[in-house]
Amino acid sequence: MNYKEEYSRWLEKVTDTELLQALREMDDKAVEDAFYRDLAFGTGGLRGVLGAGTNRMNVYTVAKASQGLANYLKTHAAAPTVVIGYDSRLKSDVFAKTAAAVFAASGVGVRLWPRLNPVPTVSFATRYLGADAGVMVTASHNPSKYNGYKVYGADGCQITSQAASEVLGEIEKLDIFADVNRGDFDASLENGTIQYIPDEVLTAFLEAVKGQSVLFGEEAGRDAAIVYSPLNGTGYVPVTRILAECGYRNVTVVEEQRLPDGHFPTCPYPNPEIREAMALGMEYARRCNADLLLATDPDCDRVGIAVKDDKGEFTLLSGNETGLLLLDYICSQRKKHGKMPADPVMVKTIVTLDLAERIAADYGVRTLNVLTGFKYIGEQIGLLESRGKADSYIFGFEESYGYLSGSYVRDKDGVDGAFLICEMFGYYAARGISLWEKLSQLYQKYGYCLNTLHSYEFDGSAGFRKMQALMASFRTDVTVGTTLGGKKVQKVLDYSAGLDGLPKADVLKYLLEGNCSVVVRPSGTEPKLKTYISVCASTREEAQTLEAEIAKQLDHLLR
Repeated sequence: MNYKEEYSRWLEKVTDTELLQALREMDDKAVEDAFYRDLAFGTGGLRGVLGAGTNRMNVYTVAKASQGLANYLKTHAAAPTVVIGYDSRLKSDVFAKTAAAVFAASGVGVRLWPRLNPVPTVSFATRYLGADAGVMVTASHNPSKYNGYKVYGADGCQITSQAASEVLGEIEKLDIFADVNRGDFDASLENGTIQYIPDEVLTAFLEAVKGQSVLFGEEAGRDAAIVYSPLNGTGYVPVTRILAECGYRNVTVVEEQRLPDGHFPTCPYPNPEIREAMALGMEYARRCNADLLLATDPDCDRVGIAVKDDKGEFTLLSGNETGLLLLDYICSQRKKHGKMPADPVMVKTIVTLDLAERIAADYGVRTLNVLTGFKYIGEQIGLLESRGKADSYIFGFEESYGYLSGSYVRDKDGVDGAFLICEMFGYYAARGISLWEKLSQLYQKYGYCLNTLHSYEFDGSAGFRKMQALMASFRTDVTVGTTLGGKKVQKVLDYSAGLDGLPKADVLKYLLEGNCSVVVRPSGTEPKLKTYISVCASTREEAQTLEAEIAKQLDHLLR
């Protein structure tokens, strides 16, 4: 069936008045983009623009995915159960209830968070309640027009490639209208097929986060001024609660970004990686004469910070820089207090600064490098657990502001990140050291490194084809001996066939002279092609100049 025929079928079958109106208003180009393919389901679940069509997030595509997942679960468990959570995005609560009703009508028990909560609480509750799967309705840090549907396995980790392939197989068997059990949410809630998760589970999650402290009885300053923004997402309740319970008495919340709001009125791109998203928080920080600014993204799995530099001006730290600080803090505290496990392990992604590996090695910590995506870090935690060595894992992070210091969940955790950042900040503050000074000390010891991300957007079916063509051209045109920004390519790592025991992935990593590197890959969640540039130099200025030269050449290749 071609996209025009499917569009006509939707006009006949859709009963949702909002979607039906949207269908009627589409021109030919909009019809093609909405129906040229089914919304892709993979290890990250679903993610797409809200609206009508097979290539959009709506109650029909969510219901079909839920039916496919339900059918998959019933082939692997006699009486399967699933945990469902959702964030503050537009339609998130509707999609969560839609999924719950489909599961219940298909013989799958549902444990539903009664209110919006962060991503890591779904990973935690899946393990805590012994469920067979978890679903989180979220599009993470994407703009407000997006939503998504993340799937977790019984281990609390995002599903593996094999599981995703099997779920996709079940989804592809289904007709989106005829083969989906659209149950009644209220009736299922009344008969107990759908049950709300009790508050004690959230308390257990927060206690697990508190257990990640590495103070080991030492003092940390808790009176310094902190500004926090949940960016109109899910972080407000858990982050402020845990900070209050741990004695942080001087926390100011950015009022305009405190309450959940899927329109994100003050930051259209609610990503703490982006300066614009942090701008209002920085205003608050200057006004309050704060020493630290924290911001979590809408589903509270990422956290970004700004600190005062040596001139007293607030400076945003990169995800790499915050990760290096946390890694060094955790390692130094564990070593000082004799709390380092026998075989300590740190896990990072291949696009994260290699400087982390040098810091870890100084403390006798082994580094595991994995593909981009925190699911691969969670997978390594699971493998350690299967060998009875879960305690060996001490920290994992990725450059995109994702951190996790324990095995209680299997996804990045913005609550844990915020908690540990505040503890680290207070620990150094009590000793007269700022986070900027500590970072400078690390650079003085290990050399200055800079890591940047550049994204190129390619919308629609034509954009998808363009990204495929660009990746192909990189494979043929950028090879050993090619010069990027004046640095020769010394080695090419192509992960498309699998490499170093990692799964197959459309990722290219170029190792350049002078401990520099470039990674090129399509985003798994957005219509973007991403490049990661990592450079090392003796000074910040030298690194910035070199990075700009490499970025300029890559920009030319990608236009």
